[in-house]
Amino acid sequence: MNKSKKIGFIGLGAMGKPMALNLLKAGYSVLAFDINQNMVDEIAKQGAVPCTSSGEVAVAADVMITSLPNAGIVEVVMVGSEGIFSQCKAGTTIIDMSSVSPSSTLKMAALAKPLGIDYVDAPVSGGTKGAEAGTLTIMVGADDAVFEQIKPILEVIGSDIYHVGATGTGDAVKIVNNLMLGCNMAILAEALILGVKCGLKVETMQQIISKSSGRSYVMDAKLEKFIMKDSFEGGFAMDLQHKDLGLALEAGKENNIPLPMTALATQIFESGKASGLGREDMSAIIKVWEKITNVKVTGGE
Repeated sequence: MNKSKKIGFIGLGAMGKPMALNLLKAGYSVLAFDINQNMVDEIAKQGAVPCTSSGEVAVAADVMITSLPNAGIVEVVMVGSEGIFSQCKAGTTIIDMSSVSPSSTLKMAALAKPLGIDYVDAPVSGGTKGAEAGTLTIMVGADDAVFEQIKPILEVIGSDIYHVGATGTGDAVKIVNNLMLGCNMAILAEALILGVKCGLKVETMQQIISKSSGRSYVMDAKLEKFIMKDSFEGGFAMDLQHKDLGLALEAGKENNIPLPMTALATQIFESGKASGLGREDMSAIIKVWEKITNVKVTGGE
């Protein structure tokens, strides 16, 4: 895509800000807005054009990117009293990189189409480190022609770009992925508690299972870095994992698909949130089981 195109970026949080910075570094003109003025001021120092509202961004941008906390906020930004749909010119492409349900995306796409706006869902995986490094995995739901047009922009933000299918399918595969992530984390916590109760050392389980069929991504990513260190700062917040499991349950209900394992994992993370662990890494769910069973796993004990 021609770098003379102006990119509007709305949502400069932990993921949005580094993505916007990478676009600036790549030579794109970026117009930025966030409800947190400090975030806008910070990115303006790096060369972004600061805006005072999402509507101001939409008026000037050729491509809009949003990275927002949930579907409710996405909808307000798109179709609220000062929504960007009413401000965008025909021919604008909106790339929503938020994690929302496919049905929410399809609703927004249906409203955008009569206005001549192309609406794309492009949720990401890879966390804040991936956002900073520009190595995110991006799952894109878009028409073929639109995907080809925006691909150069996405390649600045991520290293693995997958065109999954039509609008809504990017969100669908993200939900499936995070469903598995959450269920696997819940299982890992249970297994560690059982192993310690049976007299095993955490280090022993790590050594053997990492070479066996029980190995998983969450074991590689969460056991040593978080659980064994008894340190749960950073990472993927439990609040976000709980939200993603809720999205999976919502999609299951809409499609008449029973998801009993997902429902149980959701309740486990609900327990973690109720225990005040929502902002800690999702692996902090182990603390709930430690309290219930009086078994100490964290810290390698």
